[in-house]
Parts: sequence; C-alpha cells; structure tokens
Amino acid sequence: MRYVLGISGLGQSQPYMRQSFPGLGERVYRLAQGADSAAALVTEDGIVAAAAEERFVRRKGTGEFPRAAIEYVLGAAGISPRDVSAVAHNFDFGRYQTYFESEGAIGEYQNVYAPEVIQRDLFAAFPRDLWSDDLKVIPILHHQAHAASALHCSGFGSADVLVADGIGEFESTSLYTGGSQGLRLRGQVGGLHSIGLVYGLVTMHLGFWMNFDEYKVMGLAPYGDRRRLRSAFDALVVRQHDGRYTTPLTYLNETPQERATYQRSREHLASVLGPPREPDASIEQHHLDIAAALQAVTEETIVGFLAAHQDEQSSENLCLAGGVALNCVVNQAIRKSGMYRRQFVQPAAGDDGTALGAALTVIEEGTEAPGRRIRPRIGPPYLGPAFTSERIQATLERTDLRWRRCEPDDLVGEAAALLNDGKVVALFQGRMEYGPRALGNRSILADPRTVEMRDRINSMVKQREEFRPLAPAVLHEYAEQCFEIDDPDEYLWMIETVDVRAAWRPRLGAVTHVDGTARIQVVRREDNELYWRLIDAFRAITDIPILLNTSFNSRGEPIVCSPEDAVATFSRIDIDAMVMGDVLVLR
Repeated sequence: MRYVLGISGLGQSQPYMRQSFPGLGERVYRLAQGADSAAALVTEDGIVAAAAEERFVRRKGTGEFPRAAIEYVLGAAGISPRDVSAVAHNFDFGRYQTYFESEGAIGEYQNVYAPEVIQRDLFAAFPRDLWSDDLKVIPILHHQAHAASALHCSGFGSADVLVADGIGEFESTSLYTGGSQGLRLRGQVGGLHSIGLVYGLVTMHLGFWMNFDEYKVMGLAPYGDRRRLRSAFDALVVRQHDGRYTTPLTYLNETPQERATYQRSREHLASVLGPPREPDASIEQHHLDIAAALQAVTEETIVGFLAAHQDEQSSENLCLAGGVALNCVVNQAIRKSGMYRRQFVQPAAGDDGTALGAALTVIEEGTEAPGRRIRPRIGPPYLGPAFTSERIQATLERTDLRWRRCEPDDLVGEAAALLNDGKVVALFQGRMEYGPRALGNRSILADPRTVEMRDRINSMVKQREEFRPLAPAVLHEYAEQCFEIDDPDEYLWMIETVDVRAAWRPRLGAVTHVDGTARIQVVRREDNELYWRLIDAFRAITDIPILLNTSFNSRGEPIVCSPEDAVATFSRIDIDAMVMGDVLVLR
C-alpha cells in the first residue's frame, strides 16, 4: 500500500505573515496565503482521513504547521511516518525565486515561501529519523492542488475545473480541462488581479475580518441594492471581452509595507465607497448596498470568465474549488447560467482542501495505471476523527451534566420531540466533517419553521449577527418537493444556494433567506443513518422533512472535534440538549 500525506499551510513561517489592522487585530495574512492548515492521507484505493489543524488546536483558520492533523491521519490509518512514501505540500514557489530577488524580498522567500521551509517544519515536528530514507517532500502548485481536489472527488470522467481564490502563488482564477490525461490549463488570470482579493478587501472595508468573514458579506448582500454602486465596482473590477479581468485596486501598493497591509488599496476603497465601517458600528443601508454590488460583480465576473472559455474543448461537467467556490450564491449563478449539465463543488473548497488535492496529485501522477483513474464521487466528507462510547462516557462522567444512554429508537424519538417542542439539540456522532460545513456529525439542530427560531440561534446560541442565514437539512426523498432542484444528489454538501419553492417559504421561516433562497444539504439514509432517522422522526410529528442545521461551535471558535470540545461548548452556549452517540444529554 502506497501512502501519500498531503499538507496545507505555511507552518512556522506564520510570524512573517501576520499583519495588524485597526479594530481587526492580527488576523489578516499577506496576499491571503498560508491559512487553513490541514493534513490528508490517501492511497491508490481512496481517501483514508483528512482534517484541518484548527479543530485540534482550537484556533480558527490557523496556518501553523498541521502537526496534530498529521498525527490524526497517520493514527487513523494505523501507520507510522516511516510508512509514508511522499509528503505533498500545497504551494510551489520555487519557480518564483527570481521575483523575490528583484523585489528585494529574498529573505522573505527564504523564511516563508521556499520549498525547503516546509521540509524544515516537517522534520522539526517529526524528526527525520522517523521517516523512510527515500521520503520525498513534493511542492504542488496551489491551483493545481485545488483543481485535483475537485476533479478526483467529483466522479466525473472528464470535466472543466474552475479554481478561483484570493491568490495562489501568483494567479487567482484558473480554468483546467480534466480528463484521461489529468489536468490541462486552458485559461488563467494572473498576478495580483483577483476577484477574491477584492472581495476580501471590501470585507475588511465593511468592518469584518478579511480571509475569514467573506461569508458574512455574502449573507448581507440580498438586503442591499445591487445597482446603486455598480459603476464604482465596475471600476474596481474591469472585465475584458475575453473573460479575463483586471483589478487595479490590488496594484496600488508600492512599498513593502503598503503591500503587506494593502494600505493604498484600503485608502482607495475609502475614497470610492466612503469611510470604512468600524467593526462594532451599526450596519447601514449603504453597507448593504456595498455588499450587494460586490456580490453582483463577483457573480458576473466568474460567470463571464467561464462563458468566454466555452468552446469545443468544454465538458458538460464542471468542478469548482478555491475560496470563491465557498460563495454559495456564485455557485447557484453558474448553475443557472446553463453552461454545464452537472456541477460539483469540492466540499472543502478552501485551502484546507488543498492538502487533499496535493496528495491526490502525487498519488495519481505516480500510478502505474494508464491514464487517470476515475474515483467515485465523494459523499458527505466524514473524514475526521470519531470517538468511542467509552470516551464519550468518560468525558461526561467528569461533568455534572444530566445524561443517560438510550436505545436508538428512543434516542431518535426523544430528540425529535424536543425539536418539535422548540428546543435546540446538538448532534455529536461519527467522524468529524472535513471542510467548513457541519453535515450532521458536528451540528446544532432546530425547528426550521419560524423566524423566531432563526433569531434565537443567531443571538443566543451562535452569538452572531442577526442577518446571518441558517441552512436546511432535507431528506433526500422530499428535496425536490421543497426546493427548485432537478437532482438531489447534486446537493449533499451545503455549498450551493437554491430557490425555496413558493409554497414552502412560509413553512420554513428559519432557513429561507430574505431573497427566497436556502443553502441546502440533502441527507441520504445511506450516508448518515442516525441523522436521516432524526429528520424523518421530526417529519412524522410535523409533516416537515427538514431540520435547521448549523455548525456546532460558538462565535469565533472552530467546529467542535472531541467529546471534551462538545461538552465545553454545550456548557457555554444556549443549547437545550445534546445527542452524543447513544447518549442523550439534557440541560
């Protein structure tokens, strides 16, 4: 068995990357690179395990070296470092050394970006003598890693593959053709021209954290007027007839300090859009209109890039990855364009997913089989750690919580009754999800019917902004009845918005956004038995085959990983009950 370990993040180089911004703190990374460290382990037979480092170290979005995640994936396979044949990393800056020299930043290259840095970090965390003598540490181009993560998880024999993010090494938007011979680049937007960077800078202008809070701006956008500020945004993102685009905003910074802090970019935004919003200030209509115009120009830019590359080489299938692919509304806009018959968004589309993509790149290029093997489509990515009943019980015995074991039918029935009674129930079971979405194993569940429940979840449970939408988890058997979709199997990952059918909107007040859409997760029984049965038990009581599902975490912290994390979060926020494996915990 050949094991390839993939890792993402820039490890011990992070002190070189952190920047401080008034009101936002030190949480913005230069050039949007280096966050979301993770580890993934793959073989010729499939994906063994994958997880983000943040879940273990409890620091959201960390870019530090993924030591804990590596320990987990090796342990999941029951192997030691010596059994790993190659380590793949999600950046390859080696070919850009001359650029750093010309910029007078060779020290930055040597301490942050050089391929040798990640090897140094690896052997600092796991000494060299633990690995095989012939171990290879292989850097993979960032967009190639993104693309491989999508193509090799899609189940498609061939596909177009779109990667869009803040920036890779020095490119932001790439289109590949994926087929029997692997990935071939067809079109690209390079340099600092980046719709992802513009989205991040405007996110900062609106008082949120760049590279972390873009989804909040996406949630704000439907409340604003898309037209009022369009002329301003058409100057910020200049679209060309060939589908490419430029972002002059990102080229305004001249000195190293300006480039590190986007100083002139931020000053230009203030001159065009008005003063930036302070993080704790109220959100005014003007801010809503900024978010709406930004979302509109992002959708049109991405759809236009794809449309310009539609030719005889195009596939009927599309794969998506990169940070922009986490924009669920963009994904819906692409689907509605009709350019592709089928669409797959890699559920860990952010940089944590490039750990998997880097590993898949190496395992596929190293195979002796002729051409590319078609791996089956990934279902819900339950690739993280699971915990035994004994571990759960031992954790609960150290608390003063009230809990008891239940037979499966009783557990499902009692939890469904609590949900119907307006209670909020956390669900902790099975293997943790890989990627940013909680899909029934590390989730908070509630009744989807009322706006009041949405407001309670946002204010008291999640302790977050009231405008934030919440997602519906719907039984596969009823998905087409409730939502305007053609194939429920295309929506297993809560990564694309769809239109809620008009008859169901009044019945789904907690999960229908202001524009009549919802970010759905279709739940199949074969993917998650307990989760499916719980939703079905709620349906039997209410005739609603849907539950509100949001991630099991409080504001500012990663999704829970371990039983200890679950108990700590349950004790801290306003949840009424918790299902932990076969245990029911009551407040």
